[in-house]
Amino acid sequence: MVSLTADMSPLHPDRNLALELVRATEAAAIRSVPFIGRGKKELADGAAVDAMRAFLTTVNFDGVIVIGEGEKDNAPMLFNGERVGTGRGPQADVAVDPIDGTTLTAEGRNNALSVLAVADRGAMLDASTVFYMDKLVTGPAGVGVVDIRLSVTENIHRLAKALGKPVDELVVSVLNRPRHAALIEEIRAAGAGTRLMSDGDVAGGINAARHNARTDMCVGIGGSPEGIVTACAIKALGGHIQGRLWARDDDEKQRGIDAGLKLDGHVYEADDMVRGNNTIFVATGVTNGELVAGVRREGDFVYTESVVLRGASGTLRRISSEHLTSKWL
Repeated sequence: MVSLTADMSPLHPDRNLALELVRATEAAAIRSVPFIGRGKKELADGAAVDAMRAFLTTVNFDGVIVIGEGEKDNAPMLFNGERVGTGRGPQADVAVDPIDGTTLTAEGRNNALSVLAVADRGAMLDASTVFYMDKLVTGPAGVGVVDIRLSVTENIHRLAKALGKPVDELVVSVLNRPRHAALIEEIRAAGAGTRLMSDGDVAGGINAARHNARTDMCVGIGGSPEGIVTACAIKALGGHIQGRLWARDDDEKQRGIDAGLKLDGHVYEADDMVRGNNTIFVATGVTNGELVAGVRREGDFVYTESVVLRGASGTLRRISSEHLTSKWL
């Protein structure tokens, strides 16, 4: 199989797939700018989807959307099974989230991202029939230490010991949802602090795995597309991720079973979500956040900040770009 990062010599700079993919997330982020703070998340998502799809057609790879964002929110989507890219170059699975945090975008709040991830063809778990996943994410200190099968209290104490810090200095990210009321109460009762996220599941997971971030763990039920995307990033960060698919009702559970997915508490490890380390994760900020700055418009220029994480090399690179406003908005 052709490597996703093959042929990166100076003679073939256009073959650097990671940098080509950044153009797609930059486009999606920039196109969402007119809708930031306008209260119309569907329009923002639609603009981002159209821009990402258009730029993905120019990327030199043979991609198939394995898991996309949109169906669970009744929003626009890059369809599962849709082929993207020029059809030339490496064959790849693709997971997309044109805007992770559509509500954040619509309300003008922090931590909205445009993200996508790729891996070798056949490497990604297709969890598209079950839209939510219970996840546990930490940095490298949590590898072999925490386990989603344990209580969050036990995991907090284990991680604190591994990090060599008091429990009361630990910060745990969790989506602020009614379904997490008991989980949030248990985290606080264990002595740790919470960082409640209104949206932004991907950024929450990545920040928990970064060595210089302000959170130590991310837990709770979020989107399964976000789980697959996050797993690609965690591969590059050397962190820990586990997930359990969470069906909303019996019908969804049966659809998952019919698709060959394992439910009833089955734990998906990182390599179950994405096999191997030949992964690429890219994200561009839509609004400001801890991971990346949001799109900024100043006169004749639009500025973006992106990150590229490659599992094969274990690197995180930051890309700051300036774009002529006249070409975009």
